[in-house]
Amino acid sequence: MTATPIPEGRYVTTASGLRLHYHESGAREAGRGGETVVFLHGSGPGASGYSNFKHNYPALAEAGHRVIVPDLPGYGLSDKPEDQEYVNDFFVATLHELLGALGIERCVLLGNSLGGAIALGYTLAHPDVVRGLVLMAPGGVEEREAYFEMAGIKRMMALFAEGPLDFDAMKKLLSFQLFDASQVADEVVAERVAVCADQPRTVLSTMRVPNMESRLSEICCPVLCFWGVNDQFNPPGGAQKIAAGCPRARVTLLNQCGHWVMVEHLDYFNRACLDFLNNEMDPA
Repeated sequence: MTATPIPEGRYVTTASGLRLHYHESGAREAGRGGETVVFLHGSGPGASGYSNFKHNYPALAEAGHRVIVPDLPGYGLSDKPEDQEYVNDFFVATLHELLGALGIERCVLLGNSLGGAIALGYTLAHPDVVRGLVLMAPGGVEEREAYFEMAGIKRMMALFAEGPLDFDAMKKLLSFQLFDASQVADEVVAERVAVCADQPRTVLSTMRVPNMESRLSEICCPVLCFWGVNDQFNPPGGAQKIAAGCPRARVTLLNQCGHWVMVEHLDYFNRACLDFLNNEMDPA
């Protein structure tokens, strides 16, 4: 199978001049109420918001919530500056500019892996904006060295260092994301190969995420967290740190589940997110 570009959505240019690509659907277009939910994807070669969440965000939009699914800078169809250091503070600042450009004053952040670290960092920096958090194996609760001991991270860095990945190499890499490698869809592999072709190596080589464990007690909004016990990218012990640190956290551990809870346990994940959005948000 050849590389397949992800579907094109909308674009916005931030105050700092970055052109960001995003998909939007749901409440605002349909004239209904509901939460505004911003999906934040993970890192890795070829990642994009659409590929990460294509089977999740439509369910939330159909239920009446406004969903925004951006490609982070360096990913998807967004700008990919080669001279940028892709540190968490950069992503947090870019997210703030994105929300401002879209006129979003309050929202729920939903993020996996790097996206979860960005969601945590953003909530600590702008607590009045975030109504709730949905996290899937978020980064940012360990020291950097702990992540680089994980088998999936080691394999990802080694493959990306070799240059753009072809279909077979990408499929092998993505198999580490899941407990059941047969769930790696060829369509997703092809989408990520297309994105990876123009990703600068600095996207991963300069990525830095601080350990925010000591500040989790400052996060006072409702938190829903998922973690697969077979995760090969982020240590599953982070689930206990979220549960113990965030005052209003509810954490679910799933067996026979890797790094992509939203893929391997699709129906359960979507139902749990809708229950959280519909029943656990504070009054607006």
